[in-house]
Amino acid sequence: MSDLYETLGVARDADVGAIRKAYRKLARKYHPDLNPGDKAAEEHFKEISRAWEVLEDPERRRNYDEFGAISLEAGFDAEKAREAREAFGSRFGGARPGAGGYEGFSEFEFGDLDDLLGRYFNRGGSGPGREIRLRGPDLEAALELDFLDAVRGGEHRLTLARPAADGSARNETITVRIPPGVDTGGRLRIPGKGGPGIGGGPPGDLQVSLRVRPHRVFAREGRDLSFDLPITVTEAIRGAKVEVPTLDGRATLTIPAGTDSGTRLRLRGKGVPDPRGGAPGDLYARIQIRVPRDLDSAAVQALGALESAEDRGIRKELFT
Repeated sequence: MSDLYETLGVARDADVGAIRKAYRKLARKYHPDLNPGDKAAEEHFKEISRAWEVLEDPERRRNYDEFGAISLEAGFDAEKAREAREAFGSRFGGARPGAGGYEGFSEFEFGDLDDLLGRYFNRGGSGPGREIRLRGPDLEAALELDFLDAVRGGEHRLTLARPAADGSARNETITVRIPPGVDTGGRLRIPGKGGPGIGGGPPGDLQVSLRVRPHRVFAREGRDLSFDLPITVTEAIRGAKVEVPTLDGRATLTIPAGTDSGTRLRLRGKGVPDPRGGAPGDLYARIQIRVPRDLDSAAVQALGALESAEDRGIRKELFT
């Protein structure tokens, strides 16, 4: 059976709206009424419809993602499937997360194999000659990223101990592609890098949870970035053009005359890229007016002219 996601031409993490859109487009193209006498189009329409029936149903989709095509067979029981997979995984190389990757392999001896597989299919037995292929378990790993690596994307090498079918653990270095704009709490799925399959079944996936180290200048809020920008009293009064840092290097920011401390000035599109390909966020500079200290006598005298121009009622709204 073809992969249901490939049948509809969507990514495995596509939301139901994207799946519905893809289904409707393909259904119109291959509908039998529009292709009379075309058996290939008719069969393709059946495959499209079957894929939609599974992927639009949250529970059936979860089971398919976890177990693959075998979850579509009659009599499938997800809970018993997990029990069977756990038993097989323990016997043939199941793993649990450990401090250095994956460790703690243990042997599990069970009784009649046909009975176990019979419970898996919610039947009395697996039947003579029945070929059972189970998808391997997913594995979990954690990956800590530098802030700039996370927002820019790139590749990162991750070394972990993966279980083998004989129950041993083998170190493997995997290149993980980091999409631009990922953040703490995000997860990446590495297909086929999980636990081994059973009976020739496909391996599971590696699920990588992400943690991003904070940046010394930028703070992140979704796809927007912000930072504190110190300016002088004179720059605040007169206005100025100052250089500011961005993810792409330096940029020039215009500070309007009369800018107050705490004002946020925006650089559009200079924030974090969208991992899904949408518009990037913005970059905000929070103005922090720095008051000069240790003034000499000439500077103190010059403040007299400034004082005469100041608004004496700036705090009156606090008392009304």
